[in-house]
Amino acid sequence: MASTLRLSTTFMTPTDPSKVHKTAEEFPSWVHVGIPKRACRLRAVRASSHHDVLERGAATPQAGRLHGLPGQRSGQGGTSARVPVYVMLPLDTVSASGGLSRARALNASLMALRSAGVEGVMADVWWGLVEKDGPMHYNWEAYMELVKMVEKNGLKLQMVMSFHQCGGNVGDSCSIPLPPWVLEEMSKDPDIVYTDRSGRRNPEYISLGCDTLPVLRGRTPIQVYADFMRSFRERFSDYLGDVIVEIQVGLGPCGELRYPSYPESNGTWRFPGIGEFQCYDKYMKASLQAAAIEIGQEGWGKGGPHDAGHYKQFPEDTGFFRREGTWNSDYGKFFLEWYSGKLLEHGDRILASAEGIFRGTGAKLSGKVAGIHWHYRTRSHAAELTAGYYNTRYRDGYLPVAQMLAKRGVVLNFTCMEMKDEQQPSHANCSPELLVQQVKKATKAAGAELAGENALERYDESAYSQVLATSRADPGIGLSAFTYLRMNKKLFEGENWRNFVAFAKSMSEGGRKVSLPKSDSMHSDLYVGFIGSKDRSSEGKVAASV
Repeated sequence: MASTLRLSTTFMTPTDPSKVHKTAEEFPSWVHVGIPKRACRLRAVRASSHHDVLERGAATPQAGRLHGLPGQRSGQGGTSARVPVYVMLPLDTVSASGGLSRARALNASLMALRSAGVEGVMADVWWGLVEKDGPMHYNWEAYMELVKMVEKNGLKLQMVMSFHQCGGNVGDSCSIPLPPWVLEEMSKDPDIVYTDRSGRRNPEYISLGCDTLPVLRGRTPIQVYADFMRSFRERFSDYLGDVIVEIQVGLGPCGELRYPSYPESNGTWRFPGIGEFQCYDKYMKASLQAAAIEIGQEGWGKGGPHDAGHYKQFPEDTGFFRREGTWNSDYGKFFLEWYSGKLLEHGDRILASAEGIFRGTGAKLSGKVAGIHWHYRTRSHAAELTAGYYNTRYRDGYLPVAQMLAKRGVVLNFTCMEMKDEQQPSHANCSPELLVQQVKKATKAAGAELAGENALERYDESAYSQVLATSRADPGIGLSAFTYLRMNKKLFEGENWRNFVAFAKSMSEGGRKVSLPKSDSMHSDLYVGFIGSKDRSSEGKVAASV
């Protein structure tokens, strides 16, 4: 029996680089779901028994620590380590007003995720929301409410220290700027943000050129980030290592260790453009000049490459990135070493602070690296170079990144795990599969731990199969955890939900592919519905049978 229920609100719909972004208000608030006759609690029922009932709020067995243990086995007689699955929450889980968005719908969704066997969820902790009232004035209340809700549902949390703005990039469907007082400092000194060759400023993230300068009302950016994380640790000390099992430290735009070389806002960049170098604020220019003088080549420090092209161009359109371009000249090597080296120093500074702050809490640290797979098959790897990864046909740019993370005991979280080469446009010279292989090898060589994400929202079996293959391939360099992007209304729709549940179960069983039956006739299908009753207060509850 099916019915149509009115939800209090909906989650965001996925976005794609080729599609127009939408806000949550643009999505329909009516969804069609099946309803059992009498259901008032979260039920997890296996085909072998319809009597095992998981009561809401009931105690659940202590889950294993994040990423499991070395050599952990799955199932009875299993031979592969299980891979815990997390799900990213909507970007606006905490609203601009500082409250928890759509709390009843969120709670119902967490119940469904728990019944599907996921380990936990990931949430962005926005600098622009928490510290918006002034320097060191932190408001953690909505995040505390979220932590308690997640704990109540028997899930774990990965929390992202998001020191970047939300809005203007692939998948951004809401706008959360940096704190107002930081924006005021930007207006006074525009050079504290990244700047391209034409002078275009990018307010997504503070330029790493001023990492150690007191440009934020007497504090350096690194000090500001450290104070934020220290306050977080103090506020959530009772949950760290237990409910909050991972802290992903924001390291740049979109939280990733990179430069904002391919911004989508206002049509600045379009896939598969090469992007542009972001080294033209006065602080970056001063650093480049000093580096050039140090090696006796003062002329090399006048600015970045003059022939590196524009955001939307292809490598062969430029003098710097073309097949025999100046990227491989003495000057090119000098510039790229400096540019990528500054990024590594930036990551190490923030992670050194995080390491000291969260040491002894039981929570792991992770850092995110972008999966820039376009133009990977060219010699120069132009799109990677402008983003700060000095990776070419002749140089491994990911080993230094992995080594920096390993030094701090930080998990390398990499994207585009769901992508296949055959699915990419031929003119873009993409190879996400070779890129993932390279990053896996670099991670193993550095002795770091590797976790993964999907780059774009996908609901199909092909994407899930690719993640499964990556997680179980090559002994010793599989995935230790996977975070799925992203929870929204579409995830819970019929076939999408079935595919996701089968995927989560397969990952929990060490990569063994599991298929769920197509209907409830065998009493083993997963069923998710928003329950109605005579009492309207029951709206938003979830029933799930597996």
